[in-house]
Amino acid sequence: MGDEEDFSSLPLTDRWVHKVWKVRKAAYEEAAQAFEKTPDEYDPAFRPFVQDPSLWKGAVADSNVAAQQEGMAALCAFLKFGGREGAVRSRQHTITSIVEKGLPSTRPAIKANSLEALLLYIELDVPGPVIEEILPVLSNKVPKVVAAALSALTAIFHNYGCKTADPKPVLKFLPKVFGHADKNVRAEATNLTVEFYRWLRDAMKPMFWGELKPTQQSDLEAQFEKAKAEGAPKQERLLRSQQAAQAAAPAGGGDEDEEMADAPEEEEVREIDAFDLAEPQDIISKVPKDFFDNIASSKWKERKEACEALYAVVNVPRIKEGDFNEITRCLAKCMKDANIAVVTQAAQCIELLAKGLRRGFAKYRATVMQPILERLKEKKQTVADALGLALDAVFLSTDLTENMEDITEFLKHKNPQVKEGTMKFLVRCLRTTKDVPSKQEIATMVECAKKLLAESSEALRSGGAEVLGTIMKIIGERAMNPHLEGLDDIRKNKIKEFYEAAEVKAKDKPKPPPPAARAPPPGPAKKGPVKKAPVGAKKPAGFGAAAPPAQPTPAPAAAAPPRMGGLGNKLGVPKPGGAAPGAAPGGGLGGGIKAPQKRSAFAAPPSRAEPEPEPEPMDLDDPPSPEEQRPAPPRMGLGRGGLQPGGLAGRSLAKPVPMDYTPTPPMPPPTPGISHIERAELEELRDANDRLLKQLDDARHDRSKLLSEIQELKNQNASLIEDHTRDVLSIKAKETQLVRARSDFEAAEQTNDRLRRELDRLKRALSHTEDQLRHANRARPGSPSSPHIGLGVMSPTHDGGIYNDNGYQQQSANRNRMSFASSMSEEKENGGDGMMSGGFHQKVSPDPRYHTGGSGGSSGRGTPAGFRQPVEEARSSESLASMGFGGYGAERSSSRTGMRTGASRLQAPSSGTAGGMESWKRAAEVTSQLKARIEQMKAKQGLNRP
Repeated sequence: MGDEEDFSSLPLTDRWVHKVWKVRKAAYEEAAQAFEKTPDEYDPAFRPFVQDPSLWKGAVADSNVAAQQEGMAALCAFLKFGGREGAVRSRQHTITSIVEKGLPSTRPAIKANSLEALLLYIELDVPGPVIEEILPVLSNKVPKVVAAALSALTAIFHNYGCKTADPKPVLKFLPKVFGHADKNVRAEATNLTVEFYRWLRDAMKPMFWGELKPTQQSDLEAQFEKAKAEGAPKQERLLRSQQAAQAAAPAGGGDEDEEMADAPEEEEVREIDAFDLAEPQDIISKVPKDFFDNIASSKWKERKEACEALYAVVNVPRIKEGDFNEITRCLAKCMKDANIAVVTQAAQCIELLAKGLRRGFAKYRATVMQPILERLKEKKQTVADALGLALDAVFLSTDLTENMEDITEFLKHKNPQVKEGTMKFLVRCLRTTKDVPSKQEIATMVECAKKLLAESSEALRSGGAEVLGTIMKIIGERAMNPHLEGLDDIRKNKIKEFYEAAEVKAKDKPKPPPPAARAPPPGPAKKGPVKKAPVGAKKPAGFGAAAPPAQPTPAPAAAAPPRMGGLGNKLGVPKPGGAAPGAAPGGGLGGGIKAPQKRSAFAAPPSRAEPEPEPEPMDLDDPPSPEEQRPAPPRMGLGRGGLQPGGLAGRSLAKPVPMDYTPTPPMPPPTPGISHIERAELEELRDANDRLLKQLDDARHDRSKLLSEIQELKNQNASLIEDHTRDVLSIKAKETQLVRARSDFEAAEQTNDRLRRELDRLKRALSHTEDQLRHANRARPGSPSSPHIGLGVMSPTHDGGIYNDNGYQQQSANRNRMSFASSMSEEKENGGDGMMSGGFHQKVSPDPRYHTGGSGGSSGRGTPAGFRQPVEEARSSESLASMGFGGYGAERSSSRTGMRTGASRLQAPSSGTAGGMESWKRAAEVTSQLKARIEQMKAKQGLNRP
């Protein structure tokens, strides 16, 4: 118990990170209760957690599940009752832990609070940062964590919708999660995709649909059919900013306001397409380098292949803006190509470019529009369809105003086929445009359509009627009636049929509000000329209640609006001091009301006085008859003010001031009709408004051009920077290669020097060994003292024996020699090969002709041959040493030297006797001694090979 008291005495932040889980759990519960009791988000209870938001990381990922549950509940209370600052500062410490530790938990309370915390983070700010924190978790190695993250994303988009939360970052991950090995992950991915379909429909498919398996696509299609039956989705939770805006909106409106609020949401859902979701792709760098050469080729196949290569490049949902002037000029030139395959492929390329650039393609419209319209003369349906689709895509990147000049020009074309194709294009434009054409544009189109009605071709006549019917659908029947004057009933009926069948997106909805805007003129009758007449008429309004005899008014007056009827009763009261001498006391419109009868002919006839003013059908220019003028005077009391300054509000009802109507005739009333002056002013204002709108459109167009140029310059700058960076990296790579080459060259030089020194050493060792062998042979007791005797043994026949295997057979005729078996055995003992055997036999049994001590005398060739042999042996040793066979060459040289020395020793006694020869045993003994001596010399010089 004492320990618990000590724990409770610790500060909350210390207990928050205490090593005992019960202490941490109690701290979490205490904090949650404190948050719930706070009056506002600025309470001191929030301050420690706002200043140190890392405290929440340990709470949401507590190692004890009981403490983790309370920590998650405390975080939800903190977010619910705290402000936006605390949420923004703490979300980077908690979201990853919530997704990895909270959502996959087995406790329902922890899972529910984790999801609620994520939704509260979004509610307090925006969804973007929360989604960015969740997306890396989709690469987690634990399947249940990935499934929990997908479930959280589904809940986020279900509650806040794709309008509030951007779906593009998540759509990129769908192919990856659909390829996951765990079935639960794939199931959650399916749920998320269905949720996206509720909001985006088919617009989301280009982002990932092609990367799914056919079975997955079929399963999703079945789920999509169920989602279609649910209807349009609605956002279920609002952000705090949306809640504030909704609270600030004026109350009232009831069900009608709700319906009006719901309608735009449905329209926006339908407007989402693949272009809005896709990322712009840079295709200029992907255009084949030989495109411009092939497109200008004289061979139609090369031109067609160039267009096909371009089509593969531009076939993307969204294209990054760049300089496409040269490409569009080439495609426009292809519209005049003699081969229809090239024309069709080029039209498809224009269509994809226009769809991928949207408003960015508007600056290229003038380049391609007229060539396409001119090519509509082609009668083949496939070509006409491709050209029509290209025109429709170009129109979507612009508007009707920009295309009106070209359309009207080609509607007058001499070729009927071009005229018909242009007419069909105009109909499609009218159906797809969202902006109501201006009056001038409508008049121009109506004039062209009327000319089509008189064409000899049935298709053109029907097309003209369809154009007029579509225009009627946009502006309404009433506004279209003046344009149809002069047409016969058959044509009107035809136009009516097309009007009823037409489907358009633009309707003249702003027209009904103008009557509501014109209603103020009765109040605005406060203006100078309009005020004067009503003042005198309205002045006796205070006495109207005491004058019931004014009821019997003519029938036309009874048809007037209630306000006018009441005013007529009031005007029937005789005015003190203002009545004419012959005025009847209760005569209604007699006596003092004669002055208003002098009104101009612009007064509205009584039969036209209806509650809703409709100025256009009224005949304001025809003067009414005197009978029609009489009911009009009661209208004079509608305005305030008149001849007397201040009007009725400036006078006392108890003492009315006498009226005088004679000096100034009354002005025409503002309603229900308007005067010529006001109509002229209204037309001027409308014209001025149209001019301003046109200037605004021009300014917007110029601004878009400037922005596009700025973007192009930015792209060029970026490409230059990339080229510069690439060049710098290339230079650095070359420098690195140069440094490496230099280092390799230096290493090769060092290796070469070392090998040269080794070669010199081997040469010196070989020369030294030969010298020692030579001295040893000379110092031997049994050797001859004369150098001529030693050299005489070496003859050219001995040299040839080393390289010729048959040397023994060629020179064996006149020689005394030892047996072949004895020679072979001795050669094996000396380590010689087969090629040296012949030479050894020759040395053991020399030719008597080359013996210096024989009775026959010397032939004179012994000395040169004996002299040449050591030189050739040295050269052979040097060549072997240069090839890396120094030891081998020295060994062979030593072996040959030893054998020749032995041969000379054997020859010496044979030469001293008269024809006797030592036995083979003596030869073998001498050979063994020579071999042992050579091995000793090798050991001394270090030439023994392993």
